[in-house]
Amino acid sequence: MRVNTKEMEWTRAPKEYSVTEDRVEIITEPYTDLWQRTYYHFRNDNAPVLQMKTNEKYFSFVVKTEFDTKVRYDQSGIIMYLDSDNWLKASVEYENEKIQRLGSVVTNNGYSDWASVDIDAAIKTMWFRFSRREDDFCIEHSDDGVHYKQMRICHMFHVEDEIRFGIYACSAENSSFQATFTEMEMMECQWKAHDGQQPD
Repeated sequence: MRVNTKEMEWTRAPKEYSVTEDRVEIITEPYTDLWQRTYYHFRNDNAPVLQMKTNEKYFSFVVKTEFDTKVRYDQSGIIMYLDSDNWLKASVEYENEKIQRLGSVVTNNGYSDWASVDIDAAIKTMWFRFSRREDDFCIEHSDDGVHYKQMRICHMFHVEDEIRFGIYACSAENSSFQATFTEMEMMECQWKAHDGQQPD
């Protein structure tokens, strides 16, 4: 089912953006970011986030991202933002003219972690798939929107029946770029039930 982006709601709307029924464009503002405490010790919670709501316990959400990133920490991707201390995101984050970080951040109880792999800085398009199975979540990425690779499986400790999830973009340093989001879809959960080792 295609997502009607006009029904999504902003948390901290950017000054410049465009929303149509099937496309969102965000112009990021300098010094916007999402991170809590770990390693850097600082707390940043001012990135624009556009989300929808659901109380479905099993589903997947897909989005195509295109980004004209060019300064360190420019980033855009998917997010489940619950509150300032609890959220999950995945993005492509610009590092330098050679590499970017394809990564995910899980923030539980006010502490963030970051798992990433280096990819070519020339990549300017990525698909992400976000899946829920009750209070557990899976994030995947794709180069073509067809074949997805797992990035992260995690548990969130402060999830209620209804969650908010969607997209975000930000520039942590003195930068600004355009992020474009299209092909947003909600679908049956593509993260299948585990059929291996039995629970204790």
